[in-house]
Amino acid sequence: METDRIFITEKDYLRLTNLMGSNGSHNFEDLEVELDRASIISDNEVPNDLVTMNSKIKFLDLKTNKDSIITIVYPQDANTNEAKISIFAPLGSALIGLKKNQKISWKFPNGKTKSLKVLEVLYQPEAAEDWHL
Repeated sequence: METDRIFITEKDYLRLTNLMGSNGSHNFEDLEVELDRASIISDNEVPNDLVTMNSKIKFLDLKTNKDSIITIVYPQDANTNEAKISIFAPLGSALIGLKKNQKISWKFPNGKTKSLKVLEVLYQPEAAEDWHL
């Protein structure tokens, strides 16, 4: 994992820590590390190019040069057929809090480390003023 600064909204931080606390049987170590290193910002301070919960993003795997589009969602909304990836999945944990053009190296459960780069935030609830998400 890289140590570049990441940001998370106060709302996302509170929801995620509560969710992790109610799912005690899961191992959230990687997400906890990310949340611990994140700077917490209010919803009205969110830059448009920040990956927040329910953001639809385009990212690049720097090793394979393959780009993908996903939406980072809460576990109950995850659906791989719709490219909705749970925040508890390694990919979701890796990308949350990054900004456009920011890169991260992330070790996945299979032992492989992937280098990822956020290319674009296609949709972000805060920018769209979708405060209910």
